[in-house]
Amino acid sequence: VQLQASGGGLVQPGGSLRLSCAASGSISSLNVMGWYRQAPGKQRELVAIMASGGSTSVADSVKGRFAISRDNAKNTVYLQMNSLKPEDTGVYFCYFKRLMLNVPEFWGQGTLVTVSS
Repeated sequence: VQLQASGGGLVQPGGSLRLSCAASGSISSLNVMGWYRQAPGKQRELVAIMASGGSTSVADSVKGRFAISRDNAKNTVYLQMNSLKPEDTGVYFCYFKRLMLNVPEFWGQGTLVTVSS
């Protein structure tokens, strides 16, 4: 599975960005796609993930500000980020996993989001 992410950049506090990640390769129709992030000096953490059936898991720190969605026909997941804060700064990694036991996880190359005035 290959993951191609796009959409990062520099934005002022209160601004918005939209991340996209397209998956290609041996993709099962039953899967989970989403986003993790890693801030400087911190561990990678969940931002939001969404299963192909529509269920989601969203970090408390971004609830009400970020929205995850996906287009299953395009094998693409999106992250709409609104009301961005400086603490949202980090590298955002796209994530993919088939909904099966004992299968690997896949990660995108990471896209940098910087929230700064």
